[in-house]
Amino acid sequence: MFGDMMGMLGKVKEFQAKMKEAQESLGQLSESAEAGAGMVKVTVNGRKQITNLTIDPDLMKPEDAEVVQDLIIAAVNRAMENIEEKIKVRIQESTEGVLPNIPGLDLSKFMK
Repeated sequence: MFGDMMGMLGKVKEFQAKMKEAQESLGQLSESAEAGAGMVKVTVNGRKQITNLTIDPDLMKPEDAEVVQDLIIAAVNRAMENIEEKIKVRIQESTEGVLPNIPGLDLSKFMK
């Protein structure tokens, strides 16, 4: 029984190390999205940080401010949705073999 506990503790430590490694690598993931037929383009990383924002100069008129805001929100939301799948895949790859495959267990919720 003691050996089982030591084995389990070893797996937990290995899992923690793999999760930390996965977390650190999320900054390397990248996903882009656009809105308004490409007039607003956004790129986010796996840490859900905006890394690039491009706005077509034709949108930079004061009377179009509300449209620009809506397009930025739409592009950011799309990019954030798109990066979710990449995050899940990265975490699964990083922790593969450490824990048993438990259907429905989404380890990406443990990432910051």
